[in-house]
Amino acid sequence: MVAAEAIYEKMGHFGCSPDVVTFTSLIDGYCRSGQVNMGLKLWDAMRARNMMPNSYTYSILINALCKENRLHEARGFLNELKSSNVVARPFMYNPVIDGFCKAGNVNEANLIVQEMEVTFTILIVGHCMKGRMADAIGILNKMLTIGCAPDSITISSLTSCLLKAGMASEAYRVKHMLVQDLNSGQSSCRKIDHLIRARDIPVAA
Repeated sequence: MVAAEAIYEKMGHFGCSPDVVTFTSLIDGYCRSGQVNMGLKLWDAMRARNMMPNSYTYSILINALCKENRLHEARGFLNELKSSNVVARPFMYNPVIDGFCKAGNVNEANLIVQEMEVTFTILIVGHCMKGRMADAIGILNKMLTIGCAPDSITISSLTSCLLKAGMASEAYRVKHMLVQDLNSGQSSCRKIDHLIRARDIPVAA
């Protein structure tokens, strides 16, 4: 970190402005070395320059705060995501949900899981609109792995796009599978134990 800090200081002397990648790398370095507060100071410095963080900047700090059991601060970053231009990713939510569950605050964990369900749905519909059917199905499979199922609007969008892409058999399979889940009451994202056990869902390192 000493060498990285020196480079950061020299950039200012030579009139070079650090970009979001530079700030994110420094924040990551501080968080990995256990200096989360220094990472937060750099976050403030970045925002003071009207520089927008990216999804990695958010996930690094959220994960680091959760490791220090600073769950409400991590929750604050999730709330901030809603008003930013950064697209939330499911892995951003996992450490916060896991932390609240371990702390016995299942109600708060449930609220975050519901937000996560919306994130999944937005990503699926977004991929469908761009014709990225393999990506949309991949996200759907991850969603189902952790005990979530999309709503009827998402099912309709996905099956419609699959049909337009000439993937009729896949559209039928997806619709049949999801309708069964909805009818059996498995559509809720509130089964927190599924999420905690689903370690194949990535969490930011």
